[in-house]
This record gives sequence, structure tokens and C-alpha cells, in this order.
Amino acid sequence: MKKIITLLLVVLTTSAWSQDQFTKGMEKAFTLWGEGKSMEASNLFERISNAEQDNWLPYYYVAQINTINSFGEKDESKLKQQLEKAQQFLDIAKRISPNNPEIMVQQAMLYTAWIAFDGATYGMTHSAKVVSLYNEALRIAPDNPRVVFSKAEWDMGSAAYFGQDTAPFCKDVERSLELFANFKPKGPFYPNWGEDRAKQTHESCNG
Repeated sequence: MKKIITLLLVVLTTSAWSQDQFTKGMEKAFTLWGEGKSMEASNLFERISNAEQDNWLPYYYVAQINTINSFGEKDESKLKQQLEKAQQFLDIAKRISPNNPEIMVQQAMLYTAWIAFDGATYGMTHSAKVVSLYNEALRIAPDNPRVVFSKAEWDMGSAAYFGQDTAPFCKDVERSLELFANFKPKGPFYPNWGEDRAKQTHESCNG
């Protein structure tokens, strides 16, 4: 009996230490990101993912940073390197957490980065994928503010590209703000971004 108790204590202590290291690492990575050191943050998230191979969050953030950094990138080789890395980490996140609407939104953003770089090359192949991802994410999580806003932002961008009125989608942006106001992340370090951008978009709707 003593051996069993000792073993349980060792397991629990090891688990608590591991969680503490995870928390410290994630907090440090977010601090670096907030300081504008996105690549240092990405590298730290990557190291955390190596130690936390059953947790989708660090993989998600490696993908997110590399995707965000690709918007506006003019160097094709650098863009390709970043987005291929983002895709690699996103694929692992999907395996760990299938049918996750947060990951679907991130995948849609990754495809959008390709389209933004070269619409003539990637628009035809990736646009339908983006629409499908947002529709599926909305079906799974209709009250997730990032899903609602990201889909509205995509719809507005598509309408503007084809010379159509973007105003009908402003109601979706407004709804996302209501959802952001009441949104509670499922746990520490879960995605909780998008409200500031939604507010800016909403202001442009009313401008």
C-alpha cells in the first residue's frame, strides 16, 4: 500500500511540475509576442510543443504567428517557408484536436494568406476551402465570436473584391461583438483574440 501511495505522489508531483513548466513557458511566449518578438515567441511555442505533444495549443500558436507574419510579405521564398511551417504545425494540432472550430478558423486564415499574396494563383484553389471551413466552424460553434467575426470579415472581403455591397455583413460583425462581450475561454491560453479587430471593422461599418 505504501508503495502505491508513494508511486501516486511521484506521478502527481511530476504532473504538477510539468504543468507549472508549461504555464511558465506559455506565459513567457505570450510576453515575447506582446513585445513584438514574434519569431522568438514562435520558437518558444515550438519548444513547448515538443514537450507537450498531446496539447494542441502550442502547435496552434506556432501556426498562428507564422501565418500572421505572412500577410504583407513580399518575398515569396520567405512566405512559402512560413506558411509551410504553419501548415505543418496546424496539421499536428488537427490530429490532437479534430473538428476544433478554433483550428478551422486558423486554417482558413492560412489559406487567406496565400490568396492575399497571389490571388491569381491561389484564389481559385483556396477560396472554396476558406468558405467551407467557415461554414463548418459556424455549424459546430455558432456562438464562437472568432468564428462569427472571421467569417464576416471574409465575406466582406469577398464582396469588396467583386464590387458588391459589404453592408449586409455588418450585422454579423455586430453580433460577433455581442459574443465577444460574453465569451469565456475554455481554459488558460485558449484562443481569445479578435475583439479589437471586430471593433475596428464595426466602426468602419458605421463610418
